[in-house]
Amino acid sequence: MPRAPKSPAAKEEPVRPATNVTLYDVAERARVSGMTVSRVINGNAHVSEKTREKVMKAIGELGYTVNVAARAARVGTLRVGLLYSNPSAAFLSAFLVGAMGQCNRSGAELILEHCEDLKTQRKAIERLIAMGADGILVPPPLCDSRSALKHLKEIGMPTVAVATAKPSPQASAVRIDDYDGARSMTKYLLSAGHKDIAFIKGDPEHTPAQLRYQAFIDTMREEGLPVPAERIAQGMFTYRSGLVAARELLSQKVRPTAIFASNDDMAAAAIAVAHGMHLQVPEDIAIAGFDDTPVAVTVWPELTTIHQPIGDMGRAAVEMIVDHVRERRAGHEVVPRHQLMPYTLEVRESTAPAEG
Repeated sequence: MPRAPKSPAAKEEPVRPATNVTLYDVAERARVSGMTVSRVINGNAHVSEKTREKVMKAIGELGYTVNVAARAARVGTLRVGLLYSNPSAAFLSAFLVGAMGQCNRSGAELILEHCEDLKTQRKAIERLIAMGADGILVPPPLCDSRSALKHLKEIGMPTVAVATAKPSPQASAVRIDDYDGARSMTKYLLSAGHKDIAFIKGDPEHTPAQLRYQAFIDTMREEGLPVPAERIAQGMFTYRSGLVAARELLSQKVRPTAIFASNDDMAAAAIAVAHGMHLQVPEDIAIAGFDDTPVAVTVWPELTTIHQPIGDMGRAAVEMIVDHVRERRAGHEVVPRHQLMPYTLEVRESTAPAEG
């Protein structure tokens, strides 16, 4: 008896090896555009979380991997230069974590060059160019160097100044509102009952230091509170300068009830000086800082501070540089952009209400 012919089986779609999966396959699976997939892969912040999740799910399902080497072969290796001369190792460390992470997502290479002062910055820039830098990040304090920014503008180098309080029209910038942040901290200390507040200033050549100090003075005057000269000490954003400034403030016959330092390194130094003088923090002296670098949660007691999103600023700065380089490679004019990042007040154990 002849066999009945087999009914045609449902034809299954062959599974494509992950090595052959393209960006457009991911776009089709996620039902988004190829440009959107590219933005997610490159860590672009201008993508909704819902869309990002859809794309990442499609990438996982298809086993798609980014071929950084192939991409570099197509568009040329993209190198992001970092010109640094930062007295705060904590700031630089947090910034590098963000910058390196974004470089990895963008398929870019981060190259670093150190310069000691204004005399060496031009040679440092030339070394970065010789190493193939396509764009340069300039964190503080060089972000406020007019000569460096002018030189980079003259040679047509895409530049992003990081954490400058007064952005130059010559370069893109990523920053926070330092003036408003310092006002918030001063108001917090005043609300806690502190009226006799001392202040440790930062590097006078650094624009955030200038604005943080001005905000402190303005806020105190608005409350009708005098700020005697002996309540102001000069620092340079370094831990060592904070030690000197804190000793000056805490050795006075009548001590202030609180110290607001322009950055965390100097605030941490003030805590160390207080401990060395057998003063209790915050019972005898409240101490606050600015930046929320890793040192803020490694000192004891943990530091009340203004959280500057340094890692996020590093990521945003790299993203901006990468965009500028691609714009230039496409023959478009690079227009400087200024991005303002949010700050938050982080209240921890180093401050408490004033007694009495």
